[in-house]
Amino acid sequence: MTRIAIYDTTLRDGTQSEDVAFTLHDKLRIAEELDACGIGYVEGGWPGSNPRDEEFFTAVRRLNLKHARVAAFGSTRRANVAAADDLNLRQLLKAETPVVTIVGKTWQLHVQEDLKISRQQNLDVIGESVAYLKQRVDEVIFDAEHFFDGFKADPERGLECLRAAAEAGADVLALCDTRGGSMPGEIVPAVQAALKVHKRLGIHCHNDCELAVANSLAAVGAGATQVQGTINGFGERCGNANLCSVIPNLQIKLGYQCVSAEQLKRLAHLSHTVYELANMEPYKRQAYVGQSAFAHKGGLHVAAVQKNRETYEHIDPERVGNHQRVLVSDLAGRSSVVYKAKQFGLDLDGANPAVKRVLEKLKQLESTGFQYEGAEASFELLMQEALKGKVQHFKLLSYSVSDAKTGANETPSAEAVVMIEGPDGASVHTVARGNGPLNALDRALRKALTPYFPQLEGLELHDYKVRVLGGADGTDATVRVLIESGDADGEWGTVGVSPNVIDASWQALVDSFEYKLYKDEKEKAKAARSEEAPARTTS
Repeated sequence: MTRIAIYDTTLRDGTQSEDVAFTLHDKLRIAEELDACGIGYVEGGWPGSNPRDEEFFTAVRRLNLKHARVAAFGSTRRANVAAADDLNLRQLLKAETPVVTIVGKTWQLHVQEDLKISRQQNLDVIGESVAYLKQRVDEVIFDAEHFFDGFKADPERGLECLRAAAEAGADVLALCDTRGGSMPGEIVPAVQAALKVHKRLGIHCHNDCELAVANSLAAVGAGATQVQGTINGFGERCGNANLCSVIPNLQIKLGYQCVSAEQLKRLAHLSHTVYELANMEPYKRQAYVGQSAFAHKGGLHVAAVQKNRETYEHIDPERVGNHQRVLVSDLAGRSSVVYKAKQFGLDLDGANPAVKRVLEKLKQLESTGFQYEGAEASFELLMQEALKGKVQHFKLLSYSVSDAKTGANETPSAEAVVMIEGPDGASVHTVARGNGPLNALDRALRKALTPYFPQLEGLELHDYKVRVLGGADGTDATVRVLIESGDADGEWGTVGVSPNVIDASWQALVDSFEYKLYKDEKEKAKAARSEEAPARTTS
């Protein structure tokens, strides 16, 4: 299979995306994750442009990268300065990377309007910059900025810029669709023409027409052997070519070799890690690696994929580190409920009357605003109630919450009073303060239950979302609350719905506590069965 080199520029081009900023620690962590995923090149930044990038190039030398070659990025020399005297080129060498990538102008419009130099001067700038670096660095990549716009305006002038870089010793010529305005049909002839200048071509596309991935694939089909892009498509304006789509498209669909099969299985993890470090919510519908990429909601679809995954999935999700999901909703059929039961470790078939009870309850609850797609812990408790009765470790007797602000400049505080009946039948009354109603309720409930269930100390609330349903009702509208909780062993979501936001929060909070206790009991029972099995075998 033809080998395609993957060049990642998340740490440089990706950080030019609105709302994206990485610390030095973030950048080093991402570099390690890229390396583990088999990415061939990691562009670390622009030395000298900011202290963080300078620190990165010093710190990255201490990492034990096994696959990735680190690249420093910069521009060609200034028009009126010799290469040896150019501060930018000296900073690139100071980074001490095995690869240096420099960007140069290849569209005459920029040469005239931006640089304000002659055609020949621009060729000299490109050639002398590449030659100076090639004498001192193992590999030099020339990023031909605006190449496709320049080629469209005047093919020969665009190609002569490539010749200047190639004749000076550039190892790779990366053709850039810098404005992101090209169509796949325009990419192919330009790449074919460039191949007559140099055999090692790269492609660097922006996504302003939502075609960065398509244009990258077209370039590879035309002969390019390096693809530049970013994880999750981060980048300025509309972003860069998304490597989370480029890599599986090339490797799984088109038969090129980008990374090993095992490294490809880390792709979803890599995507989510970069989202997490960027402090951004992952895009659920992202191809290949998104949470919804292999999620099925309609009962007809679920019934089909249970018989044969290929009926509604174009690849095995495990190949990219993702997994099949079945969503439960009012569209669900018996097959969806049976699937989820198996996922929860419950032995249930479609003929069981409990399946019908679950479906009826599910449809009734969703008609009032409940939604279980992001609250599978609440759904598992609902299923347990239909099968074996309600999971209930305690009973609510009453709660009350007060919220007070004593002055314009004072921080508001909340107080919750909770009264429950414990598992021993005793009434327990607790009071707690918090920075908001939910926080106060959480603390009061913990205070009441921890003496009975010490393991609740390990329960943490990670996220809290409130959505108004039927916004036309204004402040009288019903709200849905989703809570994400977790412990050392995993995370789960719970839901509550009510016209009262406190009550909806209480419902989701109680489900979170109940699920933690139920989950621990289930794991304990499973471990006990595992210990008994060898004993029975021995006897």
